[in-house]
This record gives sequence, C-alpha cells and structure tokens, in this order.
Amino acid sequence: MVHIIQALRVIKDSDASLSLFRWAKRQSWYVPDDDCYSMLFDGMNQSRDFDGIQSLFNEMVQDSSKGGISSFGAYNRVIQYLAKAEKLEVSYCCFKKVQDSGCKIDTPTYNVLMTLFLNKGLPYKAFEMYESMEKAECSLDGSTYELMIPSLAKSGRLDAAFKLFQEMKERNFRPSFNIFASLVDSMGKAGRLDTSMKVYMEMQGYGLRPSAPMYVSLIESYAKAGKLDAALRLWDEMKKARFRPNFGLYTMIIESHAKAGKLDIAMSIFNDMEKAGFLPTPSTYSCLLEMHAGSGQVDSAMKLYNSMTNAGLRPGLSTYTALLTLLANKKLVDVAAKILLEMKAMGFSVDVSASDVLMVYIKDGSIDLALRWLRFMGSSGIRTNNFIIRQLFESCMKNGLYESAKPLLETYVHSSAKVDLVLYTTILAHLVRCQEEQNERHLMSILSATKHKAHAFMCGLFTGPEQRKQPVLSFVREFFQGLDYELEEGAARYFVNVLLNYLVLMGQINRARCVWKVAYENKLFPKAIVFDQHIAWSLDVRNLSVGAALIAVVHTLHRFRKRMLYYGVVPRRIKLVTGPTLKIVVAQMLSSVESPFEVSKVVLRAPGDSVMEWFKKPIVQQFLLNEIPSRADILMHKLNILFPSSAPEIRSLAPPKPLI
Repeated sequence: MVHIIQALRVIKDSDASLSLFRWAKRQSWYVPDDDCYSMLFDGMNQSRDFDGIQSLFNEMVQDSSKGGISSFGAYNRVIQYLAKAEKLEVSYCCFKKVQDSGCKIDTPTYNVLMTLFLNKGLPYKAFEMYESMEKAECSLDGSTYELMIPSLAKSGRLDAAFKLFQEMKERNFRPSFNIFASLVDSMGKAGRLDTSMKVYMEMQGYGLRPSAPMYVSLIESYAKAGKLDAALRLWDEMKKARFRPNFGLYTMIIESHAKAGKLDIAMSIFNDMEKAGFLPTPSTYSCLLEMHAGSGQVDSAMKLYNSMTNAGLRPGLSTYTALLTLLANKKLVDVAAKILLEMKAMGFSVDVSASDVLMVYIKDGSIDLALRWLRFMGSSGIRTNNFIIRQLFESCMKNGLYESAKPLLETYVHSSAKVDLVLYTTILAHLVRCQEEQNERHLMSILSATKHKAHAFMCGLFTGPEQRKQPVLSFVREFFQGLDYELEEGAARYFVNVLLNYLVLMGQINRARCVWKVAYENKLFPKAIVFDQHIAWSLDVRNLSVGAALIAVVHTLHRFRKRMLYYGVVPRRIKLVTGPTLKIVVAQMLSSVESPFEVSKVVLRAPGDSVMEWFKKPIVQQFLLNEIPSRADILMHKLNILFPSSAPEIRSLAPPKPLI
C-alpha cells in the first residue's frame, strides 16, 4: 500500500489513479487507507467528477466498516467538495452518514455546510448544523463566528447572536465590521436600542468607522421608536462624518418629527432636503401639511399646499380633507371654496368633503356661514345628504331663522326624505314658544310644508264638527289609531306633550282633554294613573309637559270624582306626583278652587275623605267638567313661569288661530 500511495502522488490523471486503486483493491495485501482515498477525491474534484466522488464515498464507508480504520480527512474532504459544488442534498446525506458512523467532523466542514444552507435560503438548517457542532463539542473558529452571528441576528435570534458575539471576544477573536453592522442593525430594528447603541460605541472602540447604511439604520430605529432627540444627534453626527443622507432618510426624519408635532424641526430639515436637490414625495408634503392643518397653522399649511401643487404633485384625499377642515374651522369660506373646486378639478368626488365642511359650520353654530356654503355648493353642482339638510334646518329653527329654514325643509321633502313625527313636533314646539305674529306666520307655513299627516290632524282639530263631519273624540281616536306604536311610541309621547302645551295655551281645554284621554287609552302613559284598591290612588305627571300635566290633573280628578261619588269607593289618600318642576303650577291651579291637597317636595297629597267633601262643591264640579275654561286667572295662572316667551293670559282669551 505504501507503493500504491507513492504512485497515486505522481499520477496526475484521475481515471488512471482510479484504475490503479481498483487493481490494488483486488490484491490480497490491500488495506483501506485515508491518504489513498483523500488523493483520489482530490483528483476527482479537479476533474469535477462529483458522481464519481459520491460512488467512491460509498465504497469508502463500506471499507471503513470492514477494516475499522478512520477516514477522518477523506470524509471531511468529500463533504466540503460536494458542499462547495452546491450539491446540497448529496453533501448533507454524506454528512449524516459520517455522523452516524461516529467519525468526527471538523470545523471547516461545518462552516462549508452552514454557508451552503444560508446561501440556499435555509437558515434553520444552518442553525441545526451549528447546534450539531455545539453538541459534538467541535471548537468554533473565526470563520464560524463571522458566518453565524450575522445570520442569527438577521433571522431574529438576537440573544443567540449576542451570546456568540460575547463568546467570540472572550476567545480573543476580533469581530469584523460585518458582525458589528449586523448586530447594530438587527438590535435597532427589534427595538433593543440600548444594546444597539452599546455595540455601536464598542465598534468605535475597536477603531472601526460607522458606515452610511449603519447611520441610516440607527437613525431609522430611533425615529420609529419616537426617540427623536437621539435620532437627531445621530443625524448631525452622520453629516459631520461627511455622509450625505439619502432620500428615504430625509423623508422618514421629516415625517417622524412632523407626526410628533415638532413642526419647526421638520420644516428646517424639509428645507435642507429641497436644497440637497431632493424633490419631496406627496407623502412628505401631505404629512407636513396635515400636521400644520391639525395645529391650526393656516399660513404654513397653505404655503405647503401651493408648493406641492406648483411642484406638479397631486394632494391626496386626506390632505384635502385636513386642509378644508382647517379652513372651515377658521371660517375662511372663500379660500375653502377655491380649494374644493381645485379638488374637484383633480378628479376627486367632493360631495362628502363639502358636506363635512358644512357640518363644521353647523356644529360651530355659524348658521350664516353654513347657509352661504350651501348656496356655493348648489351653484357648483355639489350635492349634500338629507341628514345634513335636516341638521341645518334644525339649527336655523333654533336660531329663529325661519325664512331660511323653510327652503331647507322644502328641499328635504322634495328629495323624497320623509318628515317624521319628531321633526313635526319640534316645529310645533317652536310655535308654542313663539311671541311675534310674523314669526308665527312663518312657522305655520313651515308646518304646512312638512306634508306630515299630523298637520292634517291639527288642521282638522281646529275646525268645527260640520267641516270635520265627526266629533272631536272620534277624530282624535282615528288619528292615534293610524300611528305605528312599535316605531313611533316615543315620538307619539313627545307629540302629545307639545300638542297639549299648545292647546292649553290656546285655551282649547275640551280638545286637550280629548287628546289626553285617547293618549291614555293607547297606553302612551301606562304608569300615570295607579289605583291601589282602597288604600291610595295616584297620578304621576313628572314626565309630562306643563300643558299635559294640567290637563291630566283635571281629567284624572274628574275620573276620581265619578268613582267616589257614583260608586262610593273612597281611598285612604290621593297623591299627585308632580316632581319639583310642575309642583308650583299644579298647586296654584288647584288652590284657586280651594283644594285640600297639601304640597310637599315633589308630591301633592290629601286624605280621601277630604277630597270627597271637596268634590261635592259646585265650583269644583264646574272646574272638573270644564265649564270655566276661559278664566285665565284660574286655569292659566302662572303659566308664564314655564313659557317665558309666551303670553298665555292674552292668548287664552283670544279666539283660536287657524293653522292653515
């Protein structure tokens, strides 16, 4: 075998070497030898015969198992040659066979395999190799550290990377710039800024100079974490090192400062960016503009907008929205109109944006500006929605702008929107409180424009039985039967309260009693009247308007009177639960007919016997039968307390005013 090995060293042809080796294997004196296999593998590698290497490797494994010799060098050489040739599956298969045979694998072989896996995009397999290397207690060399630390860091296994980094230094290996750069970058991106800065400072201690990408990475990490002061220090350090910030870094540092509200710094860097020859992106312009708009800086926002459009950049929808909101809040109607038309010319749908501006004026109570803006929208062919029209109408009503309110209501009705009972009742409530004849005429006209069925009911209520062709009670019952109580119960309750206010102020007590009677029949106020057998009868008017409370008291006492006088049922006590607001009005009305009710904090109460005697008095009978409805000093006493803008004493004596 010594002669065979010497011959293989001088034979340069791999085929000839392999022929000699095959002849030797057939001889009785043949003994497997590591050097022999190593030289054969070297020759095959030079001739790129990787299939031959694989075949010979299998023979070598069989020889080793028979002869019991170690093929440490040859094994490692095969794996390295196949790995360097990027024969991934074959090299890994050979590695597993060698590992299973119990033969030791050296550090360069592990390094070559890990490099192959990393190059093939299989970092987890590279980490498996590294773990196998640790288990086999194979010592790491500088190349392994250089290979694994950046790979572990980039894959997010930061603790493992940092542990290897520390271990590398303890074993007196000098970390390269690539290791420092990967750790600084990965730690920063993971938000571990203290560790990132520590590694950065340590790198400078080794005499290594930071690169431009390292500065960019650090600045971005600090800026994204909101640590803008540190980011700005690194920014200045980068410029002192004569590195030129790139376009992306300018954009990021400007936008992060703008979003943090540090607009002065953001604008300063923005100006530097323009001087450096970079054209800011629409995103950068938009961020600056929106933040200036949000802080109420009109001049700066408009300057940025003009600069953006002059540069040929198209503002986005959010930018236009922020600018229009700012201009609306500052009440700059003409400028807002100009911007909206430019937005429309850019191809944006402007209906929603224009409506948003209109809502700003409505919520702010600037009704004149809202009406002016609405006229501009109409002249520019921009539409709004019925919800906003209704909001503006209600605002006009609250501010007494009845002439402006009516066209809005007509627009609302003509656009197929339905005036609901709540809106009709709200208008009626304005009529109740109205004190000027001219405004009353406007409100009557507005009620008519609603085209709501409640208005036809109101008109019919104030006509005579000849025109109505049925008694008042039947007419009222018919209207209330037509309501959808599942959908309109709350609205119907509100309507009854306001209507009874109106009828009482107009002196229409009989009509008012009919409305109350029907409302109670339809269970709109189910807990108002309570009969607790012979113990206590009560009426609760706390949730009623003044007019409704007065009518409820008169009508319910009349009902109590019939029960007590005709059926002889006398309870121990009778209570009128008024609450603090209605207590005075109800008490004063009853005191005018010498009632036995005593006034406490929120209740008027009297013994049943006393009330029985009181009911027998003729004046009480007349009062409860509604024979003295025009006596303002009795029924209408002190109503001005709760209707300060009305004149009930005068109105109750006047004939009913027609609603048509």
